Amino acid sequence: MTKKIQRLEMAEICKSFHGIPANQDITFEINSGEILGLLGENGAGKTTLMNILYGLYQPDSGRIKINGTPVRINNPVESIKYGIGMVHQHFMLIQNHSVIENIALGYRKTPFFFPMASIRKKIETFSRKFDFSIDPDKKIWQLSAGEQQRVEIIKALLNGADLLILDEPTSVLTPQEIQELIVILKEMKSEGHMIIFISHKLNEIMEICDRVLVLQKGKIAGSAETRNTDKAGLARMMVGRDVVFNIHKEKLEQGNEVLSVSHLNVYGDKGRPVVKDISFTLYENEIFGIAGVSGNGQRELAEAITGIRSVSSGRVRVQGKDIANASPRHIYDSGISHVPEERIRFGIAPGLFLYDNAILKQHHLKKFSKKYFLKYNQIKEHTRILVDDFKVKTHSIHNQVRNLSGGNIQKLILGREISEQPQLLVASHPTYGLDVGATQFLREHLLKLRKQGSAVLLFSEDLEEIFELCDRVAVMFDGRFMAVLDADDPRLCEIGLMMAGSKQIEPNERVIEPAESDWQI
Repeated sequence: MTKKIQRLEMAEICKSFHGIPANQDITFEINSGEILGLLGENGAGKTTLMNILYGLYQPDSGRIKINGTPVRINNPVESIKYGIGMVHQHFMLIQNHSVIENIALGYRKTPFFFPMASIRKKIETFSRKFDFSIDPDKKIWQLSAGEQQRVEIIKALLNGADLLILDEPTSVLTPQEIQELIVILKEMKSEGHMIIFISHKLNEIMEICDRVLVLQKGKIAGSAETRNTDKAGLARMMVGRDVVFNIHKEKLEQGNEVLSVSHLNVYGDKGRPVVKDISFTLYENEIFGIAGVSGNGQRELAEAITGIRSVSSGRVRVQGKDIANASPRHIYDSGISHVPEERIRFGIAPGLFLYDNAILKQHHLKKFSKKYFLKYNQIKEHTRILVDDFKVKTHSIHNQVRNLSGGNIQKLILGREISEQPQLLVASHPTYGLDVGATQFLREHLLKLRKQGSAVLLFSEDLEEIFELCDRVAVMFDGRFMAVLDADDPRLCEIGLMMAGSKQIEPNERVIEPAESDWQI
């Protein structure tokens, strides 16, 4: 058995792709019983660095030491043997299998005879130790995001992980689940585990981590102990400038009706109702936010409004015209733009150049085409303007989009979608996975679009984003709205309960001012 990790060091790590440096002379260490935060803009090299540590990539140069001894990690199997585990941003679980089956498949010491009895006992041991409360016989699809995350953590611990890498671990959790995760991580720390915590949420970094390592353009921009720094200092290291955390949202008078959704019902991929009798109205000069934990019908609602998914019943009206079940092209021409949740699947064509992707929905417009031919000079000039205005980092507009970081892909998509001044922008998690600089940039553009008279339908799991940007907020659980409230309504203090389905507020329910101790955000 491999000796328990007391200290791990990555020294002078360098890695390039096609001659472009991703990591340059990265050196850091982490010790037993320590939580290290990893921060950096999109494309700063965080994922590459962790993929090297987990054995998915090999460094061009540099070394890894465990307890002072140099090691070479050729693949994730070797990484696990050394005591390194990783919980990915998107969980690696088989939905139709039970908890115990998923853990057995990922456990390198699963016995040949009677494996379930042995593994059940180990699951129960870890559940008691860290207060996981996991039913081993439940199917993965029956679990909440927080419970699925605990299954991933048990998989890593069961394989002997002394060092656990967590990639954006709170992105799909409710506020209550985030607090439960924080308790678990602090308990793991007290047991001597090491944790590398990758997050774009500076509040969490400050609360959870002992130290922070900041990367910028593949190099170390700085490091600090959290007790000796603050959010502004960390953000400044990340983006090389001051970042405004409270974006000013001026009060605007509600304009004309843009979107009206009436008694909308939509089926999900498994043939079950996932949007259930939803009704709401959206106006000019307004950002209408839909909050909720992933998997409660938000994605299907956005897809139904933008024509990607069929509507079972109900109406979707834009300027009084019913567009339910119209094609995405027809809906776009009706004045609705869309920043999709699955940006790679629905937002871009990865193998095409930037200038092709910059007009994916607009190639039929007269300014970009004439009969059967595209006007490439105009298209390329339009792309250069988008790249400059939206600060898309690329060496050329002739670059394939697959070579951009996620944040730069998102900037390109947003620029394309709002370049024609849409009446309505449907934005699904537009800042998901982005660093603080890119997040600030995109939020300011959404507020600018609102000020110009457009309406924005914003789907987000980030409560800070919802409260910062939205004029009204709907809370969605199990396909229904638990409440639709003004952003300054004091009843939003109970948004955590609403997101978990434990409270519903009727439209005409009386407002009761909460005590300060009642706020649960």
